[in-house]
Amino acid sequence: MVMEVGRVCVKLAGHEAGKRCVIVEVLDSTYVIVSGLGVKRRRCNISHLEPTDKKLDISKGATDEEVKRALEAAG
Repeated sequence: MVMEVGRVCVKLAGHEAGKRCVIVEVLDSTYVIVSGLGVKRRRCNISHLEPTDKKLDISKGATDEEVKRALEAAG
C-alpha cells in the first residue's frame, strides 16, 4: 500500500495507537503529516502507520475541518 494524501491509516504507536487518521501531506520517504478524529495533526513516521484500503478525496494540506467532514461522509 502506498502512502499518499488521503490514505486512511491506523496508528500503531504512541498514545493515539489504534485510532484512525488520514495522511494530509507527504514530507519525504519516512515522514507524513496526519490528522483525524481524536488524532492531533502532527508529523508521523510511516513505520508507525498501518495503511487501510480506504482513500479519501482530499487535497494536499487539507485543514482539520476538511478531514473531519471527509471522514464523517465516508463513515
